[in-house]
Amino acid sequence: MIKLTVTNEVFKHMKKDSLIYVAGHNGLVGSAIVRELKRQGYNNLIFRDKEEMNLLVQHAVFNFFDEYNPEYVFFAAARVGGIIDNKNHPGNFILENLQMECNVINASREFDVKKLLFLGSSCIYPKMSKQPITEDQLLTGELEPTNDAYAIAKIAGIKMCQSFNKQFGTNFISVMPTNLYGENDNYDLENSHVLPALIRKFHEAKESGAPIVKLWGSGSPKREFLYADDLANACVHLMNNYNDSEIINIGTGEDISIKDVALMIKDIVGYKGALVFDATKPDGTPRKLLDVSKINNLGWKHTTELYEGIEKTYDHFVNGRVRKM
Repeated sequence: MIKLTVTNEVFKHMKKDSLIYVAGHNGLVGSAIVRELKRQGYNNLIFRDKEEMNLLVQHAVFNFFDEYNPEYVFFAAARVGGIIDNKNHPGNFILENLQMECNVINASREFDVKKLLFLGSSCIYPKMSKQPITEDQLLTGELEPTNDAYAIAKIAGIKMCQSFNKQFGTNFISVMPTNLYGENDNYDLENSHVLPALIRKFHEAKESGAPIVKLWGSGSPKREFLYADDLANACVHLMNNYNDSEIINIGTGEDISIKDVALMIKDIVGYKGALVFDATKPDGTPRKLLDVSKINNLGWKHTTELYEGIEKTYDHFVNGRVRKM
């Protein structure tokens, strides 16, 4: 196990007026982290739109860190997408995520950030991992081929954080969230993840009176889903209470089949037509459930159950400003 060699100062909790940079603040995760930080009274937050600072451009990132010297960094920015997007654009996924990681993580080292939290993904684990997936299964088997480019980029980010901790005494932690959903999700049918795509499909079928909704795969794979605001709460908790280079899972410890979650969404949306699965399309990983005993032992547990979370998400989809396309 890699141990940190940092000063005692970084082990203190963030102060309410600490300068905190949230990278990716417009996305599902970043926006949830911003809401959670504000809810807890943190009042000195900083973020930049892509037009103001492109994280793919090294000098832009370094100039930002040089000018503002953030004390804490939540690194929630990433190129993300569903199976189709990963399949069609693997080069973009590996290149853009590696570029962002190199720029933000290295700038955090160069400009003496007290602590950085890097958001990884549960797809870093082998496709055929033992269930539930413990943190020590990283790099013990082959990855799911439909998103291996993204996974490898995330693994590189983890290793960068660990290597910097070992060599430079930084305090960079890496967290592995399960499948996420919630306010400000991406509902594009080509690029989104499964749950927001299902919400949009059922909603549009209801609005148009379509007799059936056809979904990819058999419906048998099981997935774990975590409400984004719960993830944000966990990230703030870990930023204040976790100082180890070893990765840590964030999830619910519960999973559900794609068929059952589709039926749940069908009920919440109020769609009355039929549900049909196209078993000729890929399923992806058969099961992906995280072992969350490590974070539970640190005093954190999710509070939003799946049905309640989907209800909140659908309400925001219908009544809020969402990224439908």
